[in-house]
Amino acid sequence: MTKNESLISVIVTAYNIEKYLPRCMDSLLKQTYENLEIILVDDGSTDKTPEICDAYDAKSNKIKVIHKENGGPSAARNAGLSIASGAFIGYVDGDDYIEPDMYKDMFAACMESGAEIAICTYREVGKGSREQKPTGNVIELNRQKALEWYISGHPQYHIYHSVWSKLFKRELLSDISFEEGRKSEDIMYTTKTLLKAEKCVFLDTPYYNYVLDREDSVMHTKIGERRFNDEIPFWKEQMICLEDSGMRDLAEKAAYEFYKRMLYYYVDFRQMDMKSHASKLAALIKEEKTKVKEIYMKSYVATGDKVRMRVFLFSPGCYYRIVKLYDKLIIPLRQ
Repeated sequence: MTKNESLISVIVTAYNIEKYLPRCMDSLLKQTYENLEIILVDDGSTDKTPEICDAYDAKSNKIKVIHKENGGPSAARNAGLSIASGAFIGYVDGDDYIEPDMYKDMFAACMESGAEIAICTYREVGKGSREQKPTGNVIELNRQKALEWYISGHPQYHIYHSVWSKLFKRELLSDISFEEGRKSEDIMYTTKTLLKAEKCVFLDTPYYNYVLDREDSVMHTKIGERRFNDEIPFWKEQMICLEDSGMRDLAEKAAYEFYKRMLYYYVDFRQMDMKSHASKLAALIKEEKTKVKEIYMKSYVATGDKVRMRVFLFSPGCYYRIVKLYDKLIIPLRQ
């Protein structure tokens, strides 16, 4: 294998993260995988992020810096990909950081298995982080199995839509890009790449450190707008994409997961006193009542989920009160 064939390009997006970026870049420069190209995209930052980018550019010949007008993470990633030279592509958000062996181990797993995508688990860092019990297992997945895990989940192994938990063979991305001007763009990017890949390899080791405590991050701002304008349309697009690819069963399972997620969003909106958003979401589900009932008749739908949806369709307000009562009385007893 030539040096070009083993080159990994890692695209790092940075917007007003002067506090976090040095930790991220140091973790990349400490990678045990040597043949690395780091493309650092400053997305029109107004703090000291641009100066930090240039300082790291001067520090290592592995780093290339792009300064561009602010256009959001999708545009920043697309800009980085346009100049990437690697046979494999990775993505890192500049406020997160990675473990030293991440790309060495993910690349080795691809080489040993012939996989076009390597997927790892991640560790949450900060307030509200959840305990994890990784097994360290490495598992090869065909297209069907990878999509099943991605759509329906797995008790131990989780394939999230985040692109930063993955290493992609460049050939997969020839006709795939991030949709600019929207958030939650990873949903369709991951869906499309998994549909194209013949084989994936899953590493149940948390190589990526996802920082939770940034209150000013994209994921913590304008939650109602993000869910209605970006997440919900992307989840719906995912169903259509699966259907068009001849995977009707998976499209229906995606619909099941979508409606479960909508009930969670409804409770979330009510708890945050976002009543207009909760009402809008309830109207959306009731408009699709016929489809909801059709999906919830499937054999793989859990009995508890059937009951929850039946109550919600009867009365969203009643559903919310039952959920709150359950949280107050039953969960403490179980604990």
